[in-house]
Amino acid sequence: MTNVWVLVLCAAIAYILGSISFSYLFTKKIRHEDIREKGSGNAGTTNVLRNYGWGMGVLVFAGDVLKGLLAALIGMYLGGELGLCVAGVFAVVGHNYSCFLRFKGGKGIAATIGVLLIIQTIPTLIIFAVAIIIVIATKIMSIGSIIGLILSAVAAFVVAPDSVYQQIAVVIIAILGILSHRENIVRLIHGNERKLSLSKK
Repeated sequence: MTNVWVLVLCAAIAYILGSISFSYLFTKKIRHEDIREKGSGNAGTTNVLRNYGWGMGVLVFAGDVLKGLLAALIGMYLGGELGLCVAGVFAVVGHNYSCFLRFKGGKGIAATIGVLLIIQTIPTLIIFAVAIIIVIATKIMSIGSIIGLILSAVAAFVVAPDSVYQQIAVVIIAILGILSHRENIVRLIHGNERKLSLSKK
């Protein structure tokens, strides 16, 4: 069994990596503005897209995916499957509750994609494609994100029926993502969720 201190190290490294906010760093460095003072105030890809366009949005998305992927790989290298799962969860926690942004952050979707690309690669690629189609069809990012999270949790039980660690980790990550979309869910229920402009800004 993996040493508990190795798991603590996996969690700490992943949390620090997850806490790096590319939405804050890129908008501050390139536009000299604080993304938290724009739009919804959320330090995530969607808010960057709405306020700065697709170029900046894709840049932020790529950074957040890579940090989740890197955290998962480090966890796997240090602690095997359990280290991977622990690191995956804490990378998303770091993104959502960044120690560099007074324990606030984004909704964790891009970081989640990075983590799940390591935990369950093929299902994640398929689910990401499905989520993109949903977003294009509805022009609502939160619908694609929430459906993607639910599908990812279901996939964990299909592709890894014997891996309790992976199942627990993916379910926790999905729950974190859904909880971060609480306000979006309320707006969806009331039919006033904001739509995303798919035209180039």
